[in-house]
This record gives sequence, C-alpha cells and structure tokens, in this order.
Amino acid sequence: MNVLIKPIITEKMTGLTEKMNRYGFVVSSDANKIQIKQAVEKAYGVNVEDVRTMKYIGKVKARNTRTGVKYGITGRCKKAIVSLAKGETIDFYSSI
Repeated sequence: MNVLIKPIITEKMTGLTEKMNRYGFVVSSDANKIQIKQAVEKAYGVNVEDVRTMKYIGKVKARNTRTGVKYGITGRCKKAIVSLAKGETIDFYSSI
C-alpha cells in the first residue's frame, strides 16, 4: 500500500514549515498515524516526532449551466501534518 500520495506545497504550509518545522502530505484514506510516520521516515530519512491527521469529506456543490443546475461532489481526501525533530528538514525540490 502506498501511504504517501503527495506533499502539500502551499503558502500556508510553507509558512508552517518555516515557523514550526511541520510538513503536510496527502495520504491514503485508510492509513493510520504509525504507518504515516514510518512512510515519511523511510522516504525522506528524517525522524518524525508527531503526526496529526484530518479527513476531508466530499461536499455536494451546485453550478449553473445553460441546461440547468448541475450537481457534483468534491473530492474526499485525508491529510497529515508531520512534525520533525529539531534541526531536520525535507527538501521537496531536490528531485526536480
């Protein structure tokens, strides 16, 4: 099972990384905190101190078109915020 799907690289997460040494990831919806910690440590070679998770449920959205109102559902996902040990960092841009 692939636990880590992709890193979250936004302005808000970049600020959190600079201030508190925390990194965000979109993870598999059935992964638990222990699996996320092991996956980050294995993938990036760092020591993880804390893992916080949150689930986003899909919401029904409506949009107006020429043929009438169309309904759809936004995607559901699970995110994890990972705190690293002091002095350790993850470089997402090294493989580019």
